[in-house]
Amino acid sequence: MDLLPKPLLLLPWTDWLALVLFFAGWWGYATWAKRHGQQRPSILASTNQWRRRWMLQATHRENRIVDSAVVQTMSASPSFFASTSILIIGGLLAALGGSDKASELVHELPFAARTSALVFDLKLALLAAIFVFAFFRFTWSIRQYSFGAIMVGAAPEARAFSADAQREAFADRAGRVMGLAAETFNDGLRAYYLSFAAVAWFFSAWAFMAGTAAVIWVLYRREFHSEVLVALRDGLDEGPPR
Repeated sequence: MDLLPKPLLLLPWTDWLALVLFFAGWWGYATWAKRHGQQRPSILASTNQWRRRWMLQATHRENRIVDSAVVQTMSASPSFFASTSILIIGGLLAALGGSDKASELVHELPFAARTSALVFDLKLALLAAIFVFAFFRFTWSIRQYSFGAIMVGAAPEARAFSADAQREAFADRAGRVMGLAAETFNDGLRAYYLSFAAVAWFFSAWAFMAGTAAVIWVLYRREFHSEVLVALRDGLDEGPPR
């Protein structure tokens, strides 16, 4: 033990293992889901196809007020979560400022782990870092939706498209921008889900590991085996309306 660097001695080996599994699971699942979604149906891949179909249909409309309203509605969700993230970050920073009282309060909870004030601060810092990451992803999603709104507003009139190839090209570009905004929003939501696993660390390292596995399982089931995915895929299989 004396041979280990002093920072590694701040936490027991179970806590370090839980942290490694948490970040490895987060990064690993995000990477795997993105690649796996290109090989089999997923929520994100399916909705991206619907976004492209939406942009293609927009090229046939002279009045695109409805399309602009839909973009605005879609950007409202990341805006709400970004605002919520700021409030949560503020609360966590306030808890860091009074960590002694907060630590005593947590210790009164049943099954909560007894830790030093420094370790308690590390747990709060992890939660704050998760929500900071989520905030940046949500705000970037808002900007991307604004880029998509610009593309919808700049689209030529329906009669200005001289060939179907031009419509397809516009749908590809605009649908891609909308899809990137949705992917970024999904990253922020994934961080919110995993923050619940981080909360389990206040109880024990084993609860932290179990929470990480449970959250990743829930994310996997919803993204690749949910009922809404079946409904989305059935609609795509029917083909676009004539």
